[in-house]
Amino acid sequence: MGPAMATDPFSLFDAWFVDAEASEPNDPNAMTVATSDAAGQPSARMVLLKGHGPDGFVFYTNRESQKADDLAANGRAALLFHWKSLRRQIRIEGMVEHVTDAESDAYFATRGRDSQLGAWASDQSRPLDSRDTFESRFAEVEARFAGGDVPRPPHWGGYRVVPARIEFWQDRAHRLHERRLFTRAEGGWTEGLLFP
Repeated sequence: MGPAMATDPFSLFDAWFVDAEASEPNDPNAMTVATSDAAGQPSARMVLLKGHGPDGFVFYTNRESQKADDLAANGRAALLFHWKSLRRQIRIEGMVEHVTDAESDAYFATRGRDSQLGAWASDQSRPLDSRDTFESRFAEVEARFAGGDVPRPPHWGGYRVVPARIEFWQDRAHRLHERRLFTRAEGGWTEGLLFP
């Protein structure tokens, strides 16, 4: 007999995330973000989850990066958490929105100084002629902000994936996996099972 049905997917996510923090050796908050451009070309990359709750799942990036260009053209994304130590996955699909400037400012202030400077120095996803060019730009912004706080660049901020579907996948013997799908419905969530 499987586990009892949860009342909402966020309490189940919280429980699994706590397990991952206890068991994953590196970056339990690492997730794949999949986007697609206006022509439908998909692209995926690993980023770090920096906030979550009933309003959605938050990550931060350069808003001039490829993922940002994709999201401007197609405001939908998919997230994938894979916790190998637990033999679990969580798949999330939904619309994407910008987090507020205040949220982006607050998170940026918690980053290490070198990470803050890197956000100014990097033209993320753009061609780079040599590592020396990037290191030179980093030195320039380091000098520019010497002795003071590093403000958040105007082109850097957060995105929130507002889920429409959340699937919890648990490995089982003989590939008889358990898949629980939560789907957003009017006034809440519905839950069902999927064949493995």
